[in-house]
Amino acid sequence: MKKDIILSGVGGQGILSIATVIGEAATIAGLHLKQAEVHGMSQRGGDVQSDLRLSTEPIASDLIARGQADLIISMEPMEALRYLPFLAADGAVITSSKPFINIPNYPEEAALQAELKALPKVVQSDIDQVAADLGAARSSNMVLLGMAAKFLEIVSPDTLREAIRHIFASKGDSVVESNIRAFNAGIELSE
Repeated sequence: MKKDIILSGVGGQGILSIATVIGEAATIAGLHLKQAEVHGMSQRGGDVQSDLRLSTEPIASDLIARGQADLIISMEPMEALRYLPFLAADGAVITSSKPFINIPNYPEEAALQAELKALPKVVQSDIDQVAADLGAARSSNMVLLGMAAKFLEIVSPDTLREAIRHIFASKGDSVVESNIRAFNAGIELSE
């Protein structure tokens, strides 16, 4: 079994934290893992993207070929659309519905939504609002990860929770618990 995942967003949104949690979960589950990241302009609000490949068998390359991604997980709708050429025909897109408008020529929200709604498998929600409603505004990325959990299949939600606990343990129990609550809320959104 394998899962090829593209993670995308804008610098500072927490995409690399999602990649770290999924990677830790894969390690806990004894899976093979390859990852490649692009985040050169992330400190200036630029594109952040990570190819994450998980498998029960050895993996030769860390890059995902066009048309081969099983899943696009994106903190931002335009960034999700940027990577559509890499999505497999039966792949899914999990994204925030709320745009992060950081450029003057950002596309109109209605056009973004029309493109997303035309895709066969899309799950989207205003993850920032969900996290804020939980009192965990900085955990919107974990809401998104929860929304993607059922599509990951190769790692269980319990293993992802264990990874969240491990990754955020140094920040204290309250941070761990707020991230777990956000993750659980994301799972509920995708059901």
